[in-house]
Amino acid sequence: MITLTAPAEDQFKAPSPDELFTFSPIINGVDWFTKPVLLALLSSVVVIWFCWAAFGSPKIVPRGVQNVAEYGYMFVRDQVARPFLGKDADRWMGLLVTLFFMVLLWNIMGVIPVVQFPVASHIAFPAVLAGSIYVLKVYLGIKHQGAVGYFKNMMFPPGLPKGIYLLLAPIEFLSNLIIAPFTHAVRLFANMFAGHMLLAFFSMVGFWFLFEKLTPLGAGVGVVGVIMTIIFTGFELFIQFLQAFLFAMLAAMYIGGSLHAEH
Repeated sequence: MITLTAPAEDQFKAPSPDELFTFSPIINGVDWFTKPVLLALLSSVVVIWFCWAAFGSPKIVPRGVQNVAEYGYMFVRDQVARPFLGKDADRWMGLLVTLFFMVLLWNIMGVIPVVQFPVASHIAFPAVLAGSIYVLKVYLGIKHQGAVGYFKNMMFPPGLPKGIYLLLAPIEFLSNLIIAPFTHAVRLFANMFAGHMLLAFFSMVGFWFLFEKLTPLGAGVGVVGVIMTIIFTGFELFIQFLQAFLFAMLAAMYIGGSLHAEH
């Protein structure tokens, strides 16, 4: 018979997902208003302020906030919008720049002291953004290609033997209308979820063995935990930027595919 016992008070216990991602309501009786929701609302306010401060009254010679925002704008324009939207890139820059900065801020909150929680590690938030892009994608596809033309171009690309369509058509339908929006959200969520778990684990190792239960043997483990926390924080910053870039890039790719049928 196997007996399960709770860990002793003086033993190290790794943080569980429930401890890291489940929050009590900030206001009693308002169950939905938790820390992730508050951070998401604050992110929206910060992004609106940032864009307004940068582009509300732009100067010929940029400085301060405008200078930082223009670097971000040019990055999104050259690396995200133009490769997938071509001549239509400028029309969609407002959406793509907002998406990029919003997701980037969501992610970076995971390494900001005190805040220390990436909003995108709660699946609901990337799911709403990905769902919005999905609805826009289908709307633009039907508007510019017609309902029949949109699904025909998606499921029956020209130039292939007719027998191939029996296999290709359902795969293309599943890929474009079900798998694509799902992976758009889950890719961002999974990376932020895993990164937050790793940072929490190594930082707790450092705190436990260096401050909570300092011993000659445990001190070395604590130092390793601190070093790994620093390394993973730097790596996580790179992943946070990369995931914001990929999320905006996929949005541009989906919009471009709906505006122009592939031939």
